[in-house]
Amino acid sequence: MKVLIVDDNETNRKLLRVTLERAGLRTFEAGDGIEALGSLEAERADTIISDILMPRMDGYRFCQEVRKRKSMENTPFIFYTSTYTSPGDEKLAMDCGADRYIRKPAPLAVILEAICGMSDPRKPRSVPTGLPGELLVMREYNEALVRKLEERNAKLERAREEIMGVNADLERRVQERTIELVSANQELEAFSHSIAHDLRSPLMAIDGFSHILLMECDGRVSSAAMAHLNFISKAARRMNELTSDLLRLSRASHGQIRRENVDLSLLAMGIFQELREAHPGRDISAKITDGLIVHADMALLRIALENLLNNAWKFTGGTPGAEIEVSATASNGQRVYFVRDNGAGFDMTSAGRLFGAFERLHSAAEFPGTGIGLTTVQRIVRRHGGHIRAEGAKGKGAMFFFDLGPADRRGAK
Repeated sequence: MKVLIVDDNETNRKLLRVTLERAGLRTFEAGDGIEALGSLEAERADTIISDILMPRMDGYRFCQEVRKRKSMENTPFIFYTSTYTSPGDEKLAMDCGADRYIRKPAPLAVILEAICGMSDPRKPRSVPTGLPGELLVMREYNEALVRKLEERNAKLERAREEIMGVNADLERRVQERTIELVSANQELEAFSHSIAHDLRSPLMAIDGFSHILLMECDGRVSSAAMAHLNFISKAARRMNELTSDLLRLSRASHGQIRRENVDLSLLAMGIFQELREAHPGRDISAKITDGLIVHADMALLRIALENLLNNAWKFTGGTPGAEIEVSATASNGQRVYFVRDNGAGFDMTSAGRLFGAFERLHSAAEFPGTGIGLTTVQRIVRRHGGHIRAEGAKGKGAMFFFDLGPADRRGAK
């Protein structure tokens, strides 16, 4: 028996695919309704199991399109969703032509019973004869969309009211505290997004694949079991990297600034030495201007410089004759420090995203990372009363310019 799995979340698809294949079923996958219809043109499915909330074409429309096709009108169709869960959503699912509606997460036995039960030749599938007309289905579909919009609007309204309350309190505080709290609210939103997507997915993967691994290793160890173990390991490392970087961001966001005269040149040389020891195979030229004395918090400055130099080291990984430079220049009568590399660079049209929490301009396959490092650098620079900006070109390297505020200009000697 061959099952088509349709879900825009790759981890969800993989977990369901491995689960079904362990039960002896064959599977193939699609990321949304449009892709699934294309796959069904080339390959027949005995059963379809689909999510509802997907880009381009959602599950409701996909189910309707399947039922319009003569060759697929009797193909068993199961909705498997964690988003559309109200009674009205379930009714619309059945009116669109679905045979079963299952809420995520469901036990394996429930999913297998639904698939095998509808495909068992001894239990012929009963095809509804009185499906609602297309006009009624469209009305229910619109009502479902309205329900979701109303839920989202209600959440936004609650968030707006909370923000208004916070803002009323912030207006009674000094400007520096106001900036810190507004920024904290922005990062709280980004952190919530990470919990819902970046962190939840690895945790689900660890949980799901650990169960698979236990079953797979029951009395034997196979190459498939090792593959599952590798997946768990990657997810655990990803979660650990996120946690570590979030702690560094938290440290950069709180605590008192303790300024002192710091030799930025010596600090950079020390970090370079650590990078060379950690990556002895790299041949890279480091140009560091001597005598860059700054008036800053040494611990925070080290975190910022580590992030900038680690980025430069990482993004010059595939560059022959790689170079990294740490120096200073004058801008509008004040000294500005910079870190330059001749690595992968970036498109300046995307420069505004560089300092956003969890934003990445390159895929994890190209360059690993969590997307928090530059957010941390920006926070440290701002806490010193300074500014940071980036310039670059794709394939031609990048430069990060920053100053450390008026106190640095007054205090550095």
